[in-house]
Amino acid sequence: MTGASADDVLITAGGQDALSIAFRAIAVPGSAVLVESPTYHGALAAIRSAGLRPVPVPLDDDGLTPEFLEEAFALSGARLLYCQPTYHNPTGAVLSSERRQRVLEIARTAGAFVIEDDFARFLGHTPTVPPPLIHDDRHGTVVYITSLTKPAAPSFRIAAMVARGPVMERLRATRRVSDFFVSRPLQEAALELMSSAGWERHLKTLSAQLRNRCTALVTALRTELPTWTVRHVPGGGLHLWVQLPAGLSDIDITAVARRQRVGVSAGTRYFPAEPSAAYLRIGFGAATDEADLAESACRLAEVVTKS
Repeated sequence: MTGASADDVLITAGGQDALSIAFRAIAVPGSAVLVESPTYHGALAAIRSAGLRPVPVPLDDDGLTPEFLEEAFALSGARLLYCQPTYHNPTGAVLSSERRQRVLEIARTAGAFVIEDDFARFLGHTPTVPPPLIHDDRHGTVVYITSLTKPAAPSFRIAAMVARGPVMERLRATRRVSDFFVSRPLQEAALELMSSAGWERHLKTLSAQLRNRCTALVTALRTELPTWTVRHVPGGGLHLWVQLPAGLSDIDITAVARRQRVGVSAGTRYFPAEPSAAYLRIGFGAATDEADLAESACRLAEVVTKS
C-alpha cells in the first residue's frame, strides 16, 4: 500500500466496528455520504446511526460509474464516499481497472475521503484477486478497511483500518471513546493464524470451496427458477444477487422462505433509497455442502408457488 507504515494501521473489533468508527470520525453529523446503490445494509445502518445522510450512486458490473459519482459529489456537497471495489456486497461487482484512478481523482477533486471496505479480500474464487483501491492512492484519500472475520470464523471479530495523515489521529480518538483497544490475546491469535504455513493452504481450500458452491447455486437456481435472473456471477465473495420477476415481492419471498427454513435477504434493505427492482441476496458460504444448496433452490421454487 503506497506510503503506509505500521503507524498507519488501527486494529478494530471487526469490520462493522471499523465502519462505525470511520463514519463518526470523518463526517460531520447531518452531512451527506455517497454510497453505491445497492450497498451493504450494515454500512447504511452505521451511516444513519452517526447522523449522516446516505446518497445513492448507481453502479454496474464494472462498479461505480464515474460520471454519476462526479455528479453526486457536485449536487450533494459530500466529502465522503463509502464503497466496496472488490466483490461488492450485494452485487459481486468489481471496480474495473479503467475506473479505479478516475474514482480516486473525482474524490480528491471534491476534497473527499474514500472509505474502502475490502471485506472480501480473502474470499476470491480464483488465485488472482484485484489489488485494493488504496494501492493506487498516492495522496492519503483512501481509508482502508479489511477483516479476518469472514475467512476465519464468524466470531473472530478482528479487522484493520489503514489511513495516513491527520485522519488517523481522528480515527484513534474516536476509537478511544468506544473501546480503547482490541484484546491482546485476540490480536496474538490473529498474528499466529496469518503467519502460519496453514493460512495459505486454508485460503486455497476456501477459494476452491466457494467457487464450487457458487457454481452449484447458480446452476440450481437456473434449473429450478429459470425466470429469476442472476445479475452477475461473482469472482469472489459469499453470495449471489438475484433479480425477481415482475410481480414478486422480495419481502414476501423472504418471509415465506424462512418458514421453509431457507435463509435469504430481501434486496430492499440494501438500497439507500427506492429500490430499482425486487432482488434477493442469496448466500452460499454457510451451506453444509453443494447438495444443501440444490435443496435450498428446490425449496425456493416451492416458495414461489405459495407467495
